Amino acid sequence: MAKKQTKKADVAPEVKATNEMVEVQIEAKPKKTSNWEVKDRVYYLKGNKKPLSYMIKSAGIYWFDQEKQYERELKYCENQITTFVDEMQGDQRLSHIIFRNGALFVPKNKTVLQKLLSTYHPHKDRLYYEWKPAQKAADEIEVLEMEIEALDLARNIDIDLAEAIMRVEKGSEVANLSSKELKRDLLLFARKNPVLFLELASDDNVALRNFGIKATESGIIKLSADQRNFLWGSNNRKLMTVPFDEHPYTALAHWFKTDEGMEIYSNIEKRLN
Repeated sequence: MAKKQTKKADVAPEVKATNEMVEVQIEAKPKKTSNWEVKDRVYYLKGNKKPLSYMIKSAGIYWFDQEKQYERELKYCENQITTFVDEMQGDQRLSHIIFRNGALFVPKNKTVLQKLLSTYHPHKDRLYYEWKPAQKAADEIEVLEMEIEALDLARNIDIDLAEAIMRVEKGSEVANLSSKELKRDLLLFARKNPVLFLELASDDNVALRNFGIKATESGIIKLSADQRNFLWGSNNRKLMTVPFDEHPYTALAHWFKTDEGMEIYSNIEKRLN
């Protein structure tokens, strides 16, 4: 008797369970890098003040968090790892921040205090500043370059402008100086105060004020006793009235720039020459 063949149904292959973990690769978000440099830091009171002790606020201060968009309370507690009150845990033992003889040295292991003083404290750069040698060197270079610029300009400056600048510094004494003395004093002034010198050298009102003073000293024009009017020296005819609360020669310099003043300026210039 022939064997009856049976058709096997298609059966899905058996899947064996395993304990193997399927590794899923997730792209990690880049970590925020900190630019904070771990080092010892020194802070000084502004204005070269050196009291025996000076305490700044270590509590009841606030810093506006741009990311969170609200003010966060700050407090310095040596037993906490943060200065933000909303991040503190457990007891908050308040610590004092005291400058001795105008200075405060904070070692590198006290990062919490350093960050409070260097970044968050509202009195930073108002009552005290952080000592930064690199920044000081950059500032000194800037001053030296400005001094070189001022000295170079002073060496080649016109004698009339030199007189105008030094009149601001020395007043009427300038009229009695020789050209050599004037040149020497100008160079000394440029080296001593290069910022002011460069400002005066670029201010056309300085030259106009000096022009007015020279005209007055020569008797071409004169200033009334009450310093309210400039007059012709020959006939006392009024030229201009000094505005209230303005320096007479500053007002005269401004007036020389007007149409009427320019005519008078040309007239005076001819007489001075």
